[in-house]
This record gives sequence, structure tokens and C-alpha cells, in this order.
Amino acid sequence: MTGRAVGPEPLDSTPGRPDASMTLLRQVMERPLDAGYEEAAERRRAGVEPDGPVRRALSSALVMILAVLIGLGGVWAARELREPVPGVSARSVLSDEIRERTADGTELASENAALQAEIQELQEQAFGDTAAEAIAEAEQLGVWAGTTAVVGPGIVITMEDSARAQAGETGTEDERVKDFDLQVVVNALWASGAESIAINGVRLTAATAIRTAGQTVLVDLQPLVSPYRVEAIGDPDSMRSAFARTAGAALLTSLSSGYGITSELVVADELSLPVGTVPSGGVLQGEDG
Repeated sequence: MTGRAVGPEPLDSTPGRPDASMTLLRQVMERPLDAGYEEAAERRRAGVEPDGPVRRALSSALVMILAVLIGLGGVWAARELREPVPGVSARSVLSDEIRERTADGTELASENAALQAEIQELQEQAFGDTAAEAIAEAEQLGVWAGTTAVVGPGIVITMEDSARAQAGETGTEDERVKDFDLQVVVNALWASGAESIAINGVRLTAATAIRTAGQTVLVDLQPLVSPYRVEAIGDPDSMRSAFARTAGAALLTSLSSGYGITSELVVADELSLPVGTVPSGGVLQGEDG
């Protein structure tokens, strides 16, 4: 029996194209026309007429009309978004919002003070006479620390931006009360014998910061607006005399003459300052007359 060896299939002996690795160059040489031109030529050979001049003109006119309408719509939308409300400026809107938030904060602070007074009363009832001395000492320390609400006579210094700055005129940044101005006045009041100080109802403590964010003054991280009412409890006569000899009084005079920032110092028979920010583990709360 004659057998035949089984081996691998013979390779294709058909010779390949010598330019097989130059596909892109071959396409350029064999098909020089752009795909769009070639399609137009095929349409002409097939008897399909291209768009006439009238149709092309109508298409162009339609595209132009749509472009104009889209452009007008965009311009109108931009104007509606950017057009200010008559008689209303961004600063006035921000100031109104700050005042509203400040009023909310004042109301919450009053509620907090009432709760703290209730807590103190319960503590006094719980400890009785055995802790009366400790409670009295804690109240006195709270006056100096700013963690106790205080009532008493003192002086009030009011600082207000210039009339041009209040009107929102350009170039009046230096005519606004800045954080540095308030810092100088507050330090001068401490040096003049003030026992407790508050700015626009925000009680100052050892941890209170007076800073500026943009054009807004922050006291204890609460935004305030002009006018700034600085209330200081203490002996009015001695504080007023001592303050007149400080750098704070000289600064107020300089601000008035150079920048139009007005200020006024008046004596108050009774001031009521709220509780400041209570640190963790704060002292007992109360009211000092």
C-alpha cells in the first residue's frame, strides 16, 4: 500500500504588491480627487443635478437668518442678566442682607442670653449658699472675659463712611472705615479704662478678631456695615478725658479731615452689652449692673 506523507499546507505563492506598505501614497496617486468632488462627479454621471443657485441662495439666507436670531437672543439674554435694577446697587443689596442676618443673629443671641440666665438660676438653686461666693467671682470674671452680659454707664463712639463712599462712587475705598481704624479705637478705649466693649452689638472678648473681607468688616466673623457703633462701659468722665489723649482720638480727627469719615463721641447713662462668644468650658453667665 502506497502511503503519502501529510505535511503543512504550502504557503501562498502569489507574489504581493511591492507597494503594499505605501497605502496612503497609493491612494493619493490612484484617487487624487477629494471625496466630496468625487461624489459630485458621480452624481453628475448618474444624472442627478446639483443644487441650483436659487436653492443655494435660499439655504444661505436661511442660515443667515438663524444666525442673526440666535445672536439677538444671546444679546437680549445677556442684557437681561446684567441690567441692574433701577435705584438698586450690588452694595446696597449686600448691605441689606447683612443687616437682616445681623438682626437674626441678635435675636438668637438674646435667646441664648435668656437660656444662660436660666442655667445660672438653676445652678444657684442647686448649689445654694455654699457656692454664692464662687458664683459672684465667676460673674466678675465673666465681665472682663466678655462672657457675661453687662449693663452700665459708658461712652459711645460712632464711625461712619464718607458721603461719597455711601453713595457708591468709584475711588472711595480709602473713605470707608477699615478694620485697622476700629482696632485703634478699641485699643484706645481699653487703655482709657473701658470694662466691656461691643461693636454694633457684637461683644469683644480676648478671642475676638476684627478683620476685613473685601470691603466688609468682620467682627468675631460677623459682617458689619457702616455706621459702626462702638459701645464702652466704664466711668464716662474718666474714659472721655483719657480717650482724648490717645492715638484713637488723633486717628478720628485725621479720618475726618483727610477722608471725610465722620465720628461722634457721646456719653450714655446706660448701655447694655450682650454676651460674647463663649469659649469651651466658659464661666458662669449673668448680668452686672
